Amino acid sequence: MDNLLDNIEEILLMGPGPSCVHDTVYDALSRKTLGHLDPYFIRIMDAIKQDLRTLLNTENTLTIPMSGTGSSGMEACFVNLIEKDDPVLILINGVFGMRMQDVAQRLGARVDTLEFEWGTPVIASQVQAKLVATSYKIVAVVHAETSTGVKNPVQEIGALLKDSETIYLVDAVTSLGGIEIAMDAWGIDALYSGTQKCLSCPPGLAPLSFSEKAVAALESRRNKVPSWYLDLSMIIKYWKGATRAYHHTAPLNMHYGLYQALQLIMEEGPDNVYRRHRACHEELVQGLESLGLSMLVAPGDRLPMLNSVRIPEGVDEAAVRSALLNEYKIEIGAGLGPLAGKIWRIGLMGHTARPENVSRLITALKAILF
Repeated sequence: MDNLLDNIEEILLMGPGPSCVHDTVYDALSRKTLGHLDPYFIRIMDAIKQDLRTLLNTENTLTIPMSGTGSSGMEACFVNLIEKDDPVLILINGVFGMRMQDVAQRLGARVDTLEFEWGTPVIASQVQAKLVATSYKIVAVVHAETSTGVKNPVQEIGALLKDSETIYLVDAVTSLGGIEIAMDAWGIDALYSGTQKCLSCPPGLAPLSFSEKAVAALESRRNKVPSWYLDLSMIIKYWKGATRAYHHTAPLNMHYGLYQALQLIMEEGPDNVYRRHRACHEELVQGLESLGLSMLVAPGDRLPMLNSVRIPEGVDEAAVRSALLNEYKIEIGAGLGPLAGKIWRIGLMGHTARPENVSRLITALKAILF
């Protein structure tokens, strides 16, 4: 009987995620599985927590990888912090801000939104005006909006909330490991990410961090967290202390992979990793523009790890993506929502962000388009 796994091809993943995975991470994933309370595995857990704190520039005790993809991290933040009728402000300029809104509404929050044109950043002065008029329990924003390639002014928004009682919640799914995050200095209280973007680990874990303010909000809830699986008040007992309490069986080998992915970042140095992402982004933009293509996002607002490119008039965008995949073994992403059919999304995330990958893509696009 044929084994379908034998025929998996190596694809250069240059879409919005997942990203390419380093061979040492694949090797880590294949190591022997231990028990989830094995003392040696607990050492690995503690090392992951410390590396995540280093990468986030935070001292938060509650800094862990949640079981599940980045979406589980999003739900964990909202489900632990929101109770019915809590006032919440969501800043929206793409698909993932809209998902925040959906999750908050499902939990019964009184959701207010500020919406901005897709392809442009959140405007801090408009946020400030909203905060003057209304008090919120939570203000939430996406740092790196993967649907558009826009970097939002997370630091500026954090300054607006300084010394307030409002919890500042940030989606860092695409930004973690690709650009700087200074969680404590920027006043971020709750943050979630995913392993499959700039951390270059397969999807399956969601790094999450809560400040003391966020933990206090969790501890002062009027009602139980409505999700047993995502209840941080129970999960944290598995992640800290001399005696660990069983909650659910952790995906152990995924933790091995994350541990190794973080080791690679620490060995290269986070600042060097960010510079590599920036350099590859600049090389990509130069190459695309040399082909007569233009970028969606203004230079100062662009993400280095997710690049939105306008599709030239008369070009069959799906046919180009199909040719890249089938003939050149390169994957790029399509547009979403109002940008569907109007842009390609090109990822330079983590291990994918290499000059040789940029050159390979530009060469392939030139051959297909001309």
